[in-house]
Amino acid sequence: MKFAVLGPGGVGGLLAALLARSGDEVIVLANDETAGVLRRDGLRVESGRFGDFDVAVRAAETLAEPVDAVLVTVKATHLEEAVRRVPASALGDGLVVPFLNGLDHVDHLRRVYPPEHVVAATIAIETARVRPGVIRHTSPFASIELAGARVGPLAEQLKAAGFDVRIREDELAMLWDKFAFLAPVALLTTDERAPIGVIRTARRDDAVAMINEVSAVAAAEGVTIDASAQLRRLDSIPEVMETSMQRDQAAGRPLELDALGGALLRRAVKHNVPVPVTRKVVMDLQARTGQAVVA
Repeated sequence: MKFAVLGPGGVGGLLAALLARSGDEVIVLANDETAGVLRRDGLRVESGRFGDFDVAVRAAETLAEPVDAVLVTVKATHLEEAVRRVPASALGDGLVVPFLNGLDHVDHLRRVYPPEHVVAATIAIETARVRPGVIRHTSPFASIELAGARVGPLAEQLKAAGFDVRIREDELAMLWDKFAFLAPVALLTTDERAPIGVIRTARRDDAVAMINEVSAVAAAEGVTIDASAQLRRLDSIPEVMETSMQRDQAAGRPLELDALGGALLRRAVKHNVPVPVTRKVVMDLQARTGQAVVA
């Protein structure tokens, strides 16, 4: 297949490198400086699961030719600006597959591109971009979920590249399953400035409360979340694991505060579901960072 990867950070860089290594054609879309590095040096991956390797990829600032799929891997804070690199007129019949955190990005992309071309997806992975073109994969897991009628061939290519892939029938349930775990953990690790091991001890009561609050909002949206399963998941994660939001804070980058915290608060207000612990953590982070949250 022919792929474009929008955003060669930790997630996008790993996707692009593994797909290219397995024989797919990959075009990485990035700014001029990063695109120049990728044309010259390609991508380098350092991974316990996939090994250390270098691979060549094409790079461009803007998509100018049809592809089978565009994998959107930018942060939610940069989505509106980044999609300008993928004009709808250049997409052809290709899929748009967002691997973003949150709940609102799928609808946003369906306002930019033909709705039937945008398929929901999630990814569970821990990666970091060490520098442009160099990706470090630090987790033993690399799993992807996809929803939609047209995702079969894409799923096969991602499996061939080395990912664990599952196709889901219910798009909304798939997105909430990830959100119900990620939102509390990302917000708490960032608020505490500490990895998951600290959260499940020093902030355990908050974690339990926030998982229950997210589950209540999901139920109001028609999605059942097993809160006890989410807590068991928290207890199974390596204690040193950090979240991308936590790392963004440490690096002084914008946080996906609205994509995670704001998305939940808006739905809580809509359905009149009380979420006091989540609201306090979001408001504390908003005051600390100065970032606006639309609640």
